[in-house]
Amino acid sequence: MLSPSEIAALDRDDELAGFRDRFALPDGVVYLDGNSLGALPKATAARVAAIVATEWGTDLIRSWNKHAWVEMPRRIGDKIARLIGAAPGEVAVADSTSVNLFKLLAAALPHRPGRRVILSERDNFPTDLYIAQGVAALFGGGGVELRTVASPDEVEAAIDGDTAVVMLTHVNYRNGRIHDMARITARAHEAGALMLWDLAHSAGALPVDLGGCDADLAIGCGYKYLNGGPGAPAFLYVAKRLQDRIASPITGWFGHAAPFAFDPGYRPADGIARFLAGTPPVLSLGALEVGIDLMLEADIAAIRRKSQRLCTLFQDLVERDCAGHGLTLVSPRDADRRGSQVCFAHPDGYAIMQALIARGVIGDFRAPDILRFGFAPLYLRYADIAEAVAILRDILETRAWDRPEYCVRAAVT
Repeated sequence: MLSPSEIAALDRDDELAGFRDRFALPDGVVYLDGNSLGALPKATAARVAAIVATEWGTDLIRSWNKHAWVEMPRRIGDKIARLIGAAPGEVAVADSTSVNLFKLLAAALPHRPGRRVILSERDNFPTDLYIAQGVAALFGGGGVELRTVASPDEVEAAIDGDTAVVMLTHVNYRNGRIHDMARITARAHEAGALMLWDLAHSAGALPVDLGGCDADLAIGCGYKYLNGGPGAPAFLYVAKRLQDRIASPITGWFGHAAPFAFDPGYRPADGIARFLAGTPPVLSLGALEVGIDLMLEADIAAIRRKSQRLCTLFQDLVERDCAGHGLTLVSPRDADRRGSQVCFAHPDGYAIMQALIARGVIGDFRAPDILRFGFAPLYLRYADIAEAVAILRDILETRAWDRPEYCVRAAVT
């Protein structure tokens, strides 16, 4: 176990330490929720202000050409591609993760005629399951169904000749467990199925190699580790070998081969552009691009190394200093099998998290009983971890969480 002086030394030697000053972090807060909403880069406000005041305010509609607004979904997509092991022209930024998942599932099913199963795990992120249920209902005349397995260890055995698409989140949102992307993708292909990955808790947090794993499809969000802001546009990935063989079910004008020809009939654009639909949200795209540019300045391998060290330090300190207070580790103990989060279960987890937030340690709660702590290496210090655990210990020892106001569930947990 590290001593205070050893923790201070880690911060002195941190190769990513310089990035912290580029985020607008409030005083008196240890922010352990970057896996839900990333912190604000300092450059974002000025960039959005420039879009509002100059590009919109002065240049008006000319900015679609003058400032290349029209190119933003693909330009920013190419930047995200560098973070997830994709090639230029394989990623576009558009819509939300839910809408993108709908587009890709609905595009994939006709590409595997005669197969009727979308396969996932029961503990996948609920909106992914909801979208898959909706897509299955739309294809219900063909007997399509969502089938889930109870454990991630059962996924590979469940892939069979009836599986059209395997849909998994690379890092589980609730417990942080990482799926073996290369192995599961290979198993899906061996059975003739397509593989679709949700990268919401991966992109910007750990190395991802969609191309090296030969993945078919992927989605991800922009507001977690990419620091694009609340409701930031999401992204989708379609391998180049599939782009002109599958069709988006949302045939909007920005996915048209010549949107400003204003043809009454739809002709899909070539490549990834066919998966665009409506007008790009320029303000939020501008904010997202700042976060991605900042992320691209860092070495993703260094981000992963620090993430593992931060998580392991937090896990070890909690188990040492908070022992005997009913916390149970639910995230993988092995750092190589864990994303950039650590999760503990407690019967009074919600109230404990509210007490932590009141003391300036911001994590979040996931039903039924999980305290979830996310670690964003670009702006977290090792000293922050020690401080957070000390506050958690005090809350547990004094039962400061046992107050009526901490038991009232808010709309967002």
